[in-house]
Amino acid sequence: MKVICLVDNSVEPSSPFWGEHGLAFLIETERKRVLFDTGASGELLLHNLSLAGIDPADISAVALSHAHDDHTGGLAAFLQRRGRPPVYYAHPDFLLPRFSRHKEVTESIGLPLDPEALRRQADLRLSPTPQEILPGVWTTGEISARPEPEGRSPGHLLDNGHDLVPDPYRDDMALVLEAPTGLVLVCGCCHAGLLNTLLHVQGVFGRLPAAVIGGTHLVAAKPCDLRHTVEVLRRLGPPALYPNHCTGWAASVALATALGDRVAPCPAGSTLEF
Repeated sequence: MKVICLVDNSVEPSSPFWGEHGLAFLIETERKRVLFDTGASGELLLHNLSLAGIDPADISAVALSHAHDDHTGGLAAFLQRRGRPPVYYAHPDFLLPRFSRHKEVTESIGLPLDPEALRRQADLRLSPTPQEILPGVWTTGEISARPEPEGRSPGHLLDNGHDLVPDPYRDDMALVLEAPTGLVLVCGCCHAGLLNTLLHVQGVFGRLPAAVIGGTHLVAAKPCDLRHTVEVLRRLGPPALYPNHCTGWAASVALATALGDRVAPCPAGSTLEF
């Protein structure tokens, strides 16, 4: 099983891949491919797919971690290039409008595509429970139990049909890969919280992941929450960590300092095999 980082804030040195504030991964099994998120722009996603030698028509399914536009911005271009509709997996709240408010300025940061247009163009599989996309490739489903710190941003809002309210991030989910070396957790942003996501996977799949890849949203973590996260990871027997996107420099350094060679970067252009 192979995981290719197609889109990230940073790029492998000397790589022809382009980078942007966004995230997308390609998961390859023996026979099929799954696209996990689409980055922030279609131009960049299609450019990096081409560099990786991947024809969008060869992608069997798309899984979407949540609705924010740095993870869904390439969706319209992918749909247009893909031709025949693939199957899309997400949480039912995925289609709800999202906004960001900063200094009394409110802007849309949700799905940059009309939900009804998406429904017409794609086979949507929306579920709060885990879904098997391919043999050995699952969505986590909704991470509802959250006793540990979450990956929140104070300005993130959701339109619940009546008002703009703080986004509960119910649509936040990740992928679980059943690889020969153990479970691999591929995260989008971990708005539900990294530790909550790990414990959810343990409860659903019966064991903790051997590796974690992707955004962990520790970029805004309080120092006490970051220390707590490191301590819990140590107690759990830390998985191999490949953080990127919204993890943040300070958190990446703290994780690497505490966990040593269990931590490695995962910029665009990286390929991991399990």
